[in-house]
Amino acid sequence: MAEITFDGVTKIFGDNIPAVDQLSLHVAEGEFMVLVGPSGCGKTTALRMLAGLEDITAGSLSIGGTVVNNVLPKDRDVAMVFQNYALYPHMTVAQNMGFALKIRGQSKGEVARKVGEAAAILRLTEYLDRRPKALSGGQRQRVAMGRAIVRSPQAFLMDEPLSNLDAQLRVEMRLEIARIQRLLGVATVYVTHDQIEAMTMGDRVAVMRGGRLQQCDTPQDLYDHPKNDFVAGFMGSPPMNLLRVGLETTDAGVALALGSQRLAIPASYATSHHLPRVDGPGVVFGVRPEDVEVRDGSSADSLTTRVERREALGAEILVHLSLVDVGGDNAIVVNDSGAVVARPTKLVAKMGPRSGVSVGDHLDVRLNPDHFHFFDADSGLSLRRGV
Repeated sequence: MAEITFDGVTKIFGDNIPAVDQLSLHVAEGEFMVLVGPSGCGKTTALRMLAGLEDITAGSLSIGGTVVNNVLPKDRDVAMVFQNYALYPHMTVAQNMGFALKIRGQSKGEVARKVGEAAAILRLTEYLDRRPKALSGGQRQRVAMGRAIVRSPQAFLMDEPLSNLDAQLRVEMRLEIARIQRLLGVATVYVTHDQIEAMTMGDRVAVMRGGRLQQCDTPQDLYDHPKNDFVAGFMGSPPMNLLRVGLETTDAGVALALGSQRLAIPASYATSHHLPRVDGPGVVFGVRPEDVEVRDGSSADSLTTRVERREALGAEILVHLSLVDVGGDNAIVVNDSGAVVARPTKLVAKMGPRSGVSVGDHLDVRLNPDHFHFFDADSGLSLRRGV
């Protein structure tokens, strides 16, 4: 087992734009680290540099305390699992899993022993004599993992290994990969664009955007305490509601200006956050969909909304809401020339599967004041003190 350290690692391709920019990240021995982010964020490039498939432009990368910038891929003692399985179609499962050991010159008995042990871990024992075409997608992916496991590497590298599987198999394989990694206790770097995979599999999750690391933390801390509005909007399904709003002084204190409606900010946020002045540029206000709660009637801490769309997902309903003008029901405000000058403030709420809401309904909702988030309107950084 070994730890992995990226220290200011940068990769620049021909267009002189960093694909990975000053990445510093530590993966402890036995840790399951997930790199997540949108397409083009640099996560796969970071993994390929770790595998030795891409040269490093600047910075240093070490495995087990040894800098590997100039070490050949075959000498790094890491095993990579690809998206497309890359199995030899003419070989059996056992032959595919043991091929790397065979070309290293290990004895037939040793190869058979290691293949048998890996097959037992992966629940592939009964398939060892089959060829890849006789296997399901999930079984083929397990064979690809088995080929990595038999090598007993210092680290596992996985590049979106579940993206070719259907939804049900993805869920099953998430559980399998997490189980196997815990059993083996080998440092693992796993790349995905799917934040659900990241949240459910990683001991820690590193969120990337535009080649830069945005935040690395446990899944729950990423969800509860995002360091900027990008992480807030990326982690979570559906994502956090993010609204650019102004701050105003009221008789009760400070309030958010949400369209023509006002929402009081609890006094505790003045001490826990660096809120800007009320006549300033405002803030980006965030609230999770599960913290948008329907009330039986209007109250001082509720907002009046209109149901624009509903998505029934079986176990829950996602309700898309717009804040209405308190003086009417204007969905869009236009000037005398017919140009749009203001659009309704949008919110998404999670509701129970039997919530009897319909498009066009007016709902009074309360935003849970215990879970407000505030971000700088320009930089997007969290305004929470101590971040």
